[in-house]
Amino acid sequence: MRRLINTVPVLFTFLLIYGSQIEQYRSDVEKWEKDIQAFEALDQTETYPDDSILFVGSSSILLWSTIKEDMAPYPVIQRGFGGSKLSDVAWYTKRLIYPHKFRALVMFVANDISGSENDKSPEEVGRLFRYILDVVREKYPVTPVFYIEITPTDSRWGSWPQIREANRVLKTLCDEDPNAYFISTSSHYLGSDGKPNPDLFREDELHLNRAGYLKWTEIIKEALGPVLG
Repeated sequence: MRRLINTVPVLFTFLLIYGSQIEQYRSDVEKWEKDIQAFEALDQTETYPDDSILFVGSSSILLWSTIKEDMAPYPVIQRGFGGSKLSDVAWYTKRLIYPHKFRALVMFVANDISGSENDKSPEEVGRLFRYILDVVREKYPVTPVFYIEITPTDSRWGSWPQIREANRVLKTLCDEDPNAYFISTSSHYLGSDGKPNPDLFREDELHLNRAGYLKWTEIIKEALGPVLG
């Protein structure tokens, strides 16, 4: 059973120390400014139910064109920007999340470890998510937060050991928060040979196809149900 612990002093200290460190990402994150401004403009013209599920993340959230139909009867707010990393979400957390009232936050960001020379370590992935979660907790102290496991894909299979370790770190951080939940998905996307099932992915071997999204929908709803009722 999870215990609610008074973490306010620790949270404040972490935000103070690590908040200054995310300044290092400024040159990388500024390319998303127009996307964030587009979301802010949308916030001024669209209204959403207070019991919406807010989905924030990278291209898999952006490309989920049937999210409203798939996630029904849950109303949704879709805030995905393709190619984004946790460092991008960390930089824009308040602008992405604070304008909204929502029943739960669901995150999926999968680009911090991709096989490039600029990959983050699993530990850095964890620190960024911890920062995001703590910023969220400043305004939404008990709102459920769900993190969808980074999916195993053929295009990044060479980095799967590091991605799998990042998933382990992310799950540990979710387990430490009484209202955060890690949605395990990887076993559903691996075939009998232990490798990513091509039937669930687009030709780019990275993004989900319709069958992949339907499976995602099922898994996510199964995770939301016991928490949200």
